[in-house]
Amino acid sequence: MISTSNVSLSYGKRTLFEDVTIKFVPGNCYGLIGANGAGKSTFLKILSGEIDPNTGTVDIPANARLAVLKQNHFEFDESPVLQTVIMGHKRLYDIMQEKDAIYAKADFTDADGERAAELEGEFADLEGWNAEYEAAELLSGLGIGEHLHYSQMKELSGSEKVRVLLAQALFGNPDILLLDEPTNHLDAESIMWLENFLDNFQNTVIVVSHDRHFLDAVCTHVADIDFGKIQMFAGNYSFWYQSSQLALKQRSDANKKTEDKRKELEEFIRRFSANASKSKQATSRARLLEKLTVEDIKPSSRKYPYIAFKPEREAGNQILNVENLSKSVDGQPVFTDISFMVDKGDKIAVIGRNDLAASTFFKILFDEEKADSGEFKWGTTITSSFFPKDNQEFFDTDLNLVDWLRQYSVEKDESFIRGFLGRMLFSGEESLKKSNVLSGGEKVRCMFSRMMLQSGNVLVFDEPTNHLDLESIQALNNSLRDFDGTILFSSHDLQFVDTIANRIIELTPGGIIDKRMSYEEYLSDENIKELRKKMYDKAMV
Repeated sequence: MISTSNVSLSYGKRTLFEDVTIKFVPGNCYGLIGANGAGKSTFLKILSGEIDPNTGTVDIPANARLAVLKQNHFEFDESPVLQTVIMGHKRLYDIMQEKDAIYAKADFTDADGERAAELEGEFADLEGWNAEYEAAELLSGLGIGEHLHYSQMKELSGSEKVRVLLAQALFGNPDILLLDEPTNHLDAESIMWLENFLDNFQNTVIVVSHDRHFLDAVCTHVADIDFGKIQMFAGNYSFWYQSSQLALKQRSDANKKTEDKRKELEEFIRRFSANASKSKQATSRARLLEKLTVEDIKPSSRKYPYIAFKPEREAGNQILNVENLSKSVDGQPVFTDISFMVDKGDKIAVIGRNDLAASTFFKILFDEEKADSGEFKWGTTITSSFFPKDNQEFFDTDLNLVDWLRQYSVEKDESFIRGFLGRMLFSGEESLKKSNVLSGGEKVRCMFSRMMLQSGNVLVFDEPTNHLDLESIQALNNSLRDFDGTILFSSHDLQFVDTIANRIIELTPGGIIDKRMSYEEYLSDENIKELRKKMYDKAMV
């Protein structure tokens, strides 16, 4: 268990937390949520002892072991991969090092023998004999192959290092596990492996994540940071979101009787519980939800951007035709002989193990890069709008946001421009911010405003959920799900992909896999798994 008592933290005049008293108990997984800048990562650092609060205390039992997902990707560069994972259990690693040093002595004494015996006893108590096997299992589950287990950390890519550090945090069954954005740089299979791992984890987990599917899969509770306080709610993220929307609706309906509200809540809980998967977390949540009352459900103060893409004209039947397109980057093929037609109304998730595949393909479609071979052709009625993964070049200017957005608008009236910015939560003085000082999430919202003004009937997005908070992701998700036109997009957000896409196209060095199905179906289909393996193996021959 880990708890706080009257924890407060301020930076100058800005208060992040004020008198936070909260308890996190074993057997539960807590999703720590809040708007960008609310202090989610900072609160984890307070719990881990990395940051001291201005007032209050953090209480952890003396014998409890706390593990944290490290963010310094270069800290272990001189260590072997497998050893880096075992370092996650400091006491066990220290014992192993001391044992090896004693046994390596040329003048082994009786005192050394006694000390070695003590260490061997503690080593056995900590199940040290299974350490390398457990570390290897964690690495393999997270997509780090055995051929890398004895490599130096500095030989790994940034994405691979992130996975090793995650394995380090999970290693040795810690009593308390603090995870800040653990799904970053993980592919869908690794995320599902992590979901299963945490579903079977018996101790305390506190996690920050922008991945809604992940939060839904693992969390028994949501801890919501709002107005400097942290409120605890039973259930996962979707339950919190839907119940907060229900509470907002009920609060606005002043004439509705309490009994009617209670029945509405009971029906909502019944439907939500029936749809939950039969995992340990879902079963635990169901028991908690049964105890809820109308008073427990509270509206959130969150503000959601208004995102609505409306095509200026309807597209014809000819959307996009791609024929035998191939591209290599730095001598390595990212996709080969890609051929397909986009049909009207398609919402296509473009995926691939190599993130370069989708990004490069989209850049080719918008003439930002040239294919090595093959061709593509847009239909004559198509007006396409593109959201690039890297948008920095659009903001290398000191224009304020009103003038920045005016560049992309036929209508130049300031009140019209301010209206669009207001939808993206830039109101009042916020709309006069300089465009070159925006945060990553603010830039993304500005790019959405630009796309909305373009009124395209085909939308192309390359990782649009990067840098966004949960509220903006939810708003974008709803907008693209309701969009009547055609969409091509890439994303690592499983729920985002699964709720939007009606077709999956995977670009591989060995060819294309093109399936009309949901993303969940695509990932779980055994025949597709075998086909994917053949495609990637083919490219390595």
